[in-house]
Amino acid sequence: MSGAPHTRIRRLPKRGAYDRETIDTILDEGLVCHLGFVHEERPVVIPTLYARAGDVVYVHGSAASRTLRTLGTGVRACLTVTLVDGLVLARSAFHHSVNYRSVVLFGTAAPVSDRDEKLGALEAFTEQMVPRRWEDVRWPSAKELRATSVLRMPIEEASAKVRTGPPVDDEDDYALETWAGVLPMRLAAGVPEPDARLPAGVKPPRYVSRYRRPR
Repeated sequence: MSGAPHTRIRRLPKRGAYDRETIDTILDEGLVCHLGFVHEERPVVIPTLYARAGDVVYVHGSAASRTLRTLGTGVRACLTVTLVDGLVLARSAFHHSVNYRSVVLFGTAAPVSDRDEKLGALEAFTEQMVPRRWEDVRWPSAKELRATSVLRMPIEEASAKVRTGPPVDDEDDYALETWAGVLPMRLAAGVPEPDARLPAGVKPPRYVSRYRRPR
């Protein structure tokens, strides 16, 4: 992957990573990606849910979606995922930053027509959101499968970029009596809110009450 011209990190190359373990870990922790492409000479970027399954990333939506239909024609696309791990507070405004992990994936998306693969992709979406949820829910009906469009994008041209650690200030600024350091950030779940039509006595499963994003 490191040899692909689209994925080579040029700005701060020391933060770049091209190994699949780093890339897959970031993809598996994220929830939302931004999918970009050019349509009729206009750039288009949309936020959407996604899921990784092996060597591909799946995105899905309504079968009537013009965006998914366009992507399914083979236009070049760029998919990005970013995780914010901390706010980096420096002694100077200029050196404030963010600790983050990100992935950029280039390629073309292909429509999934095989029923079993489409069902597997929808399982992957469900498990990406809440692990172990698929076994508890009603699976999609034939009608629901027809109403859903699924695209697959291979993980071939991809790179990760990661920033960690404390702020890096100008040497003279270290003498300033200004607090500096990292304010850690992490996506955290709140208290589960039951649906109003939930039958009495149905308790949230453990994977909901103790929900944590994989890290």
